[in-house]
Amino acid sequence: MLHYPRIDPIAIQVGPVAIHWYGIMYLVGFVAAWWLMRRRTRRADLAWTHAQIDDLLFYGALGVIVGGRLGYMLFYQPGTWAAHPLEVFRVWDGGMSFHGGLIGVILAMCLFAWRHGKRPFDVLDFIAPVTPIGLGAGRIGNFINGELWGRVTDLPWGMVFPGAGPQPRHPSQLYEFALEGVVLFAVLWWFSSKPRPRMAISGLFLVLYGTFRFLVEFVRAPDAFLGAVAFGWMTMGQLLSLPMLAGGVILLGLAYRRGRTAEAT
Repeated sequence: MLHYPRIDPIAIQVGPVAIHWYGIMYLVGFVAAWWLMRRRTRRADLAWTHAQIDDLLFYGALGVIVGGRLGYMLFYQPGTWAAHPLEVFRVWDGGMSFHGGLIGVILAMCLFAWRHGKRPFDVLDFIAPVTPIGLGAGRIGNFINGELWGRVTDLPWGMVFPGAGPQPRHPSQLYEFALEGVVLFAVLWWFSSKPRPRMAISGLFLVLYGTFRFLVEFVRAPDAFLGAVAFGWMTMGQLLSLPMLAGGVILLGLAYRRGRTAEAT
């Protein structure tokens, strides 16, 4: 049995100004994604400039923060938002929804594509391989905040979290860091290292993330204020992941069907 190391969620504080580790993790994710995207511009088959990457990062950050926070309030705490609408701005307290952030990023990328004369899926396929960096960093932020812990377990790496009772629990934040961050990044970076049919990279991202998230939810403690939302066992995270899985399968099917049609033509 392990004990949570009790990390102070505030990294630096100068007077009333506090910089939280959760925010730093988001910054790390954005900077790493920016650097990796600039590296990818060296490929001859990707028509991107450094100036476009800088602009893309701004759109992406806006989509993540606005969509993630709005998604969390809508999907997980609609009653709180209705009673205290200004809570939506308290991003430093945690409470970001990946699925809301995904919707925000998709909308932001479509706007970026329209303004820069690019196809939406060319933009989405370009950013998909670097997205897991931010996802992994965000899960480390969840762990530092001591939130989103797992269900009770008797496994030797079960961890006792403050506020979660005396029983050891799955460190589900670290599971998600490994799957949604490390594994997802490795697979997508390898998959995108060669030209693929349009929509294929985006489709694979949706399938893999949806699968990883659905599986981890079995050992992640559901939100106390929600519990199971369907069939007596399905969590909100699993419910929201199902459309991702379906959408990813459809995109992969369309991508390779169009690719075969183009080759035949």
